[in-house]
Amino acid sequence: MDDYNQFVDRIRRKTGIDLSLYKEAQMKRRLTSLRDKRSFSSFMDYFEAMTQDHDLFEEFLQRMTINVSEFFRNPQRWEVLESDILPRLMKESSKLKVWSAACSTGEEPYSLVMLLRKYLSDRQYDVTATDLDQSILDRAIKGFYPERSIKDVPEGMLLKYFHADQMGYKVTEDVKQQIRFKRHNLLADNYDRGYDLIVCRNVMIYFTEQAKEEIYMNFSRSLKLGGVLFVGSTEQIFNPGRFGFSAEKTFFYKKISDV
Repeated sequence: MDDYNQFVDRIRRKTGIDLSLYKEAQMKRRLTSLRDKRSFSSFMDYFEAMTQDHDLFEEFLQRMTINVSEFFRNPQRWEVLESDILPRLMKESSKLKVWSAACSTGEEPYSLVMLLRKYLSDRQYDVTATDLDQSILDRAIKGFYPERSIKDVPEGMLLKYFHADQMGYKVTEDVKQQIRFKRHNLLADNYDRGYDLIVCRNVMIYFTEQAKEEIYMNFSRSLKLGGVLFVGSTEQIFNPGRFGFSAEKTFFYKKISDV
């Protein structure tokens, strides 16, 4: 077993994170760059150092996860969510249960709350946001963002839900309080059930086909019948029926049967 694969095996046994489920060329390139930056001659030396240095391990987690996000990313998709998907879900459920999976630094779940507040009281929805990386979740909980992250926020929402200062924008406390942030590994942890809407965008492209299938199956089991999975603009599911889905709109998959 070569040095990198030994590293993958040790990481899996110590943390439960299975790097082999990510596309190897991308992951190996990313981690080689980080290892070299920290002046380790081998992946095993790097692993041993991480077991002794919490900051080094947190840096590793940040590098292996993808943390590029912005509010209302791909606005046309959010318009479809608002005009076509949410009205049906609100008719079918007295309280919406929503999950923002792999939420990164929090722009997506905050966008969801801002949108839901246009139509529902705070008691009529529940939003959970998860990510693998605790340091990224800590940033999400702070809710502070540079100007580039808010470029697609409608002006009314920007005035209502953000405090501006010289360095950026901070989400208001009333929005922050509506989200339960917690750590979750899509590849290893149990999935909660009974969701009306799961949003997981621009993450699946980094997984192998086997990992994607397992995650889509778990998402399907987590949704109520009639619930919807909202995916990214490069992540169309080409055989949704095998997961109990049908395409309701482009990039929106409705659960039509149990799997």
